[in-house]
Amino acid sequence: MTLVAQDLLFPTDAASRSIARDLFAGIKDLPIISPHGHTDPRWYAENALFPDPAQLLIVPDHYIFRMLFSQGVRLEDLGVPTLDGTPVETDGRRIWRIFAENYSLFRGTPTRLWLDYTFANLFGLEESLTPANADRHYDAIAAQLQTDAFRPRALFERFNIEVISTTDGALDDLSWHRMIRESGWSGRVIPAYRPDAVIDPDFEGFAVALDRLGEISGCDTGRWQGYLDAHRNRRAYFQSFGATATDHGLASAETANLSAREAEALFDGVRSGKADERQRALFRAQMLTEMAKMSAEDGLVMQIHPGSWRNHSPAIFKKFGRDKGFDIPTQTDYVRALKPMLDAVGTDPRVSIILFTLDETSYARELAPLAGVYPALKLGPAWWFHDSPEGMRRFREMTTETAGFYNTVGFNDDTRAFPSIPARHDVARRVDCAFLARLVAEHRLGEEEAHDLARDLTYGLARRAYKL
Repeated sequence: MTLVAQDLLFPTDAASRSIARDLFAGIKDLPIISPHGHTDPRWYAENALFPDPAQLLIVPDHYIFRMLFSQGVRLEDLGVPTLDGTPVETDGRRIWRIFAENYSLFRGTPTRLWLDYTFANLFGLEESLTPANADRHYDAIAAQLQTDAFRPRALFERFNIEVISTTDGALDDLSWHRMIRESGWSGRVIPAYRPDAVIDPDFEGFAVALDRLGEISGCDTGRWQGYLDAHRNRRAYFQSFGATATDHGLASAETANLSAREAEALFDGVRSGKADERQRALFRAQMLTEMAKMSAEDGLVMQIHPGSWRNHSPAIFKKFGRDKGFDIPTQTDYVRALKPMLDAVGTDPRVSIILFTLDETSYARELAPLAGVYPALKLGPAWWFHDSPEGMRRFREMTTETAGFYNTVGFNDDTRAFPSIPARHDVARRVDCAFLARLVAEHRLGEEEAHDLARDLTYGLARRAYKL
């Protein structure tokens, strides 16, 4: 018996299930558009073999190790690299055995869906992972990873990925993207401009990063206008490698629209390191608006990912660094927070801003009404902690009535776990087909309309929203 059921996530009533099956059959083989994610461009540039199952599937995936850590498994024992030099487990088989011994922890989670799909569809393993078969699974996966068919570019093509966007810091020289471009490979891998390290004064090494920004851009980042010009320079550089979007992962959605004199004075205080907490927050807010204004100039789509208290555990951050599972959702305001930016660019047809949230209470109350009227706004899909069947359903239920489907942007997988990409897109396609099937069964949508929508939700909306 395969791990992925034919009717996975489809309605339980026969009539709706039949409609969902029909809709899914029409879109299941469409190419994957992956407009926002965190896979490593080095994989595609070097096209080297992945080292072992643990390094591919466990060590880089915070969805996995945060759950294991919550049940007492040390990150060191899972091979997660440390910043302080503390030794970590390097034997992939040992890491895999720990994972298998604790696989039951993932019952009912989206991680379990993605993993079961990957085991069955990518590696041909039809038994659910257990401690008893852990070594057999490991050996089967390890053997396949040593073949050319499992190199990154081969998997990219096997996954039917049309385009994938990585997320790259403002100071990145994009050398891996250059290598991809110069290799002659036809796979489309593009960067996205992520300037958090040179926009957020609380980011570690902020002052040094501003100096470096000036060096690589040739602009004077000791002055406000020079600092803005440095961003314009870097954005244009990213566009030369195919970038179509920026990404901003600040703690809140607060924006500001100060006068030129006020913004310059604020920058001077931040640059000198003398700004207080409120001034630093105001600077972040001002820079979101400045980035939106630049989007009107250069056409880059702007993504805002607010509302995460990042690195909630200082001890883990100090020992392991960022992105180690300790980023926690917070309550987020949008109506008041976004107003200064929307006053500046909200009705500008040149601007496209995609909003994400970790605060689901804002969907129906704030986000859908905003996106349902401001031409510049679109809603990003259920994200991160809500990238689940339940989260996707809630997203559709709470936003469609006010924003409709066409003020959303399809699905993006937002992952650094490369093998899970097909699984994540499969789940999203199934959930959307189930939602559309319900509307058809309730006579709220015609079947032909539902087929059109299924294709747009799977492919068309993302391609258009991200200018791909």
